[in-house]
Amino acid sequence: MRKNYIILLFALCFIRVHAQDSLYARKVISTLCSKQFAGRGYIKNGLDISAKYIVSELKKCKAQPLFNTGYYQWFDFNVNTFPGKMNLTVNSKILKPGVDFIISPESVGLKGKFNVEKKDSVTYMGNSETPIVLSLKRKLTFSVSTECANYCDVELLNNNTFNDIKTVEVSIENKLLNKYICKNICAYINGKDEKNDTVVMLTAHYDHLGMMGSKTYFPGANDNASGVSMLLNLVKYYAQHPPKYKTIFVFFAGEEAGLLGSKYFTEHPVFELSKIKFLINLDLLGTGDEGITVVNATEFKTQFETLKKINTEKNYLTLVKPRGKAHNSDHYWFTEKGVPSFFIYTMGGIKAYHDVYDIPKTLPLTKYNSVFKLLVDFISTI
Repeated sequence: MRKNYIILLFALCFIRVHAQDSLYARKVISTLCSKQFAGRGYIKNGLDISAKYIVSELKKCKAQPLFNTGYYQWFDFNVNTFPGKMNLTVNSKILKPGVDFIISPESVGLKGKFNVEKKDSVTYMGNSETPIVLSLKRKLTFSVSTECANYCDVELLNNNTFNDIKTVEVSIENKLLNKYICKNICAYINGKDEKNDTVVMLTAHYDHLGMMGSKTYFPGANDNASGVSMLLNLVKYYAQHPPKYKTIFVFFAGEEAGLLGSKYFTEHPVFELSKIKFLINLDLLGTGDEGITVVNATEFKTQFETLKKINTEKNYLTLVKPRGKAHNSDHYWFTEKGVPSFFIYTMGGIKAYHDVYDIPKTLPLTKYNSVFKLLVDFISTI
């Protein structure tokens, strides 16, 4: 009886540890997606508030700052923003930003009422000093631009509401921020083999799309609060279970604006990139019921086969899908510099992406713990 009790107690402790991983993930995701963080963008200090929160979590785990000056690697870039009015009326119907329409990120602000002409089945144009373009789309997808155009391009959700558009009234404000200062967040945990200068690097971007107007913001639960939560969970784990090699954790800014934070890091390295034994970049980790995709699997076949073998033996995920080289996340610039790298993201589940519906309460975290275990097991083979 005593033996059975001990086994049960051990099992409960094991379950509690992994349940806590998910609970911590939920807490991180909900915090990063809250209104106070303003979509982790360039309005209302959203990006800066996010950076401070992540650093506070790193300090709790006693992860060391990578630089003598602290955790931050500063850089800047131009970014077009929409900090003020975001009003649109089509055929006298008031539309809701983020739900009924989005604005193309490079658009200039515009105010006035205009007649529009149909150019094709999905495009309308208005005659004004600043051209206005209306495009019907099946899905609204927002983004970030580092430039400002000389036109105003608005995308409308094509839900059969707009059969024939005649008039449009807009009041949209934009502001191009020159040399907006932001930062990568960089920390490390020493490895057990302190004489070896080899490093393992784990990364995720913490920026998102920010706001479209003064009220509408994009939470970015899957993209990429989920990846940030996984990276912080790995920090917590390795703080308690020291890795073989020094492990560097980098939370990149500027990913949504064109992989700018990772590009800056590789162009201004603080150590020789050749010392990186392997890099794993994490994004879109909130689902997983259809497995994961591994970008660069065809570039680093031996490592991919190891990852697949672990998954098969442990039965973590239904599929570990290979994908070739792709310029689609922060691993890319490292790959270009010759660093062995994977970019891993989950598949299945919700389809919300770059829209107002990517929110914490709909994020299933279906295979979150399984992905965590697979990553830990794989990293131990590096």
